[in-house]
Amino acid sequence: MGLTNQDIVILLLGIAVMLFSAKMLGEIFIKFKQPAVIGEIVAGIILGPTVLGSISPDIFLYIFPATGPSHNALTGLTNIAVVLLLLISGMEVDLNVVIKNSSKAIIISCLGIVIPFILGFLTAWFFPFALGIEDINLKLIFALFIGTALSISALPVIVKILMDLNIYKTDIGMIIIASAMMNDLIGWLMFSVILSMSDSTESHFNFLQILIFIIIFLILVFVFLRKVIDKIINRIQEKWSFPGSILNFVLVLGFAGAAYTQYIGIHAVLGAFLVGIAIGESASLSERVREILNQFVSNIFAPLFFVSIGLGVNFIRDFDISIVSIILSIAIIGKVGGSYLGARISKSSTTDSAIIGFGLSSLGTMEIIIGLVALQVGIITNNVFVALVIMALVTSMISAPFMSIMLKRRKISDINALINKKYIRFSDANTKEEVIDELSEIIAASNKLDKNDLMRLILERENNLTTGIANYLAIPHARYKLQNPALAIAINKNGIDFNSADGTPAKFIFMLITPEDKNELQLQLLANIVSKFRDRELIESILNLNDINKIEAELRKL
Repeated sequence: MGLTNQDIVILLLGIAVMLFSAKMLGEIFIKFKQPAVIGEIVAGIILGPTVLGSISPDIFLYIFPATGPSHNALTGLTNIAVVLLLLISGMEVDLNVVIKNSSKAIIISCLGIVIPFILGFLTAWFFPFALGIEDINLKLIFALFIGTALSISALPVIVKILMDLNIYKTDIGMIIIASAMMNDLIGWLMFSVILSMSDSTESHFNFLQILIFIIIFLILVFVFLRKVIDKIINRIQEKWSFPGSILNFVLVLGFAGAAYTQYIGIHAVLGAFLVGIAIGESASLSERVREILNQFVSNIFAPLFFVSIGLGVNFIRDFDISIVSIILSIAIIGKVGGSYLGARISKSSTTDSAIIGFGLSSLGTMEIIIGLVALQVGIITNNVFVALVIMALVTSMISAPFMSIMLKRRKISDINALINKKYIRFSDANTKEEVIDELSEIIAASNKLDKNDLMRLILERENNLTTGIANYLAIPHARYKLQNPALAIAINKNGIDFNSADGTPAKFIFMLITPEDKNELQLQLLANIVSKFRDRELIESILNLNDINKIEAELRKL
């Protein structure tokens, strides 16, 4: 049965209300320095059965009917929205950065899955009735599901939060994305096993078949498709209309990849995301096309999806405080703790590890999706489903604020956040006065300071107490009237005499300027720099490099 005139009116009205509310709430949250996605989720809660449905059930059911053609059409539209969101997210991924961080991502992802899975499984296994199980014969499947549901990160929400915080394309953003991708893939494979154990018809294939099909898909996308996309885009631009034909081609590939993974038993978003990565690698794909897609999806389709999360859940009916508390506690402790531990083991700093931990703690869309499937096949009850949705929303909402706090701390106190290729120079200076002059010029220009005054302070300190350290390092420094610390680096392969403790000439000169009122910060940053220069062989290997980009990367790793 098709849509009637009334169905179309209701559908269009619902979309208009959703987009307006998402935009208004999103802008309000932006004003408070929070990602727009939180406002979009809150908009869904307000429009859903929790608020609007309680105040005026007739209006709520008129705009958002629970069944019928307009409901089905809106559900289909939100499914398209999340696929498009993951498609454009994949296009923004720098595959080289992901590969570079793959070793870290594997450790972080594994611990980020194992720890919450064990906590969830053991809790559900030993205390099944506390989590509302109805059929004790399903205890094993139930425990496996709870463990899995608390292990999968919400890739769409994580991507949106990283974009809103402007760290999506940074090294730490790519570590989080790489970890979330592996996490998502493993989680969906685990869930497919659970579905097959429950005799659900949702999965067409068994676990081994799904694993084979996903390996084939990865090979097709990253070995073959990735190589031909660039040539196809070039040919389309030569022969067909621009940019419409390119947009059409990108969407065709995205939906085809989504359909494939959905068919084999892994959610459609993973296929769209992987295809998006391959498309984004094309050098022929213009920034104009990328921007058109990004703006359209981010401002139209993504808000529809995030608002829809709150439309299907009533947080009053079927609310069980004990189940919610147990699931929420395990989710936060297990996910943040596991990911943090993985990041620390992979030698990330304490601050970066905290950012990664909270970045991967968002358990949103995927939990809602698998929770709905599990509810439909009888694995969980309404109480558990509501608890999973509340957990998903709470973790999504607390993730960004905690990340914002950690990012501010990282920018101030983490020396890696100050190491930037824009402020690294090869120097031919012969004396420390000459190199200090060069570095003072860089810092003064980038921070709008008085170069001569800055240089005077540095030289006064240098004359009173030399800043040569050891292992080719010197750190001329001063406290000055600025809000945040500044760092410039000179690399002098001949070396400059800074009266270093070990008698070696300084070949790495780090000029550090910190705020006047933050003496402890200066000491902390100086200690961070010194700690990087403990291994002389590593330092000498960096001196052999001639590429600023590579030098920046290696200095961060030290």
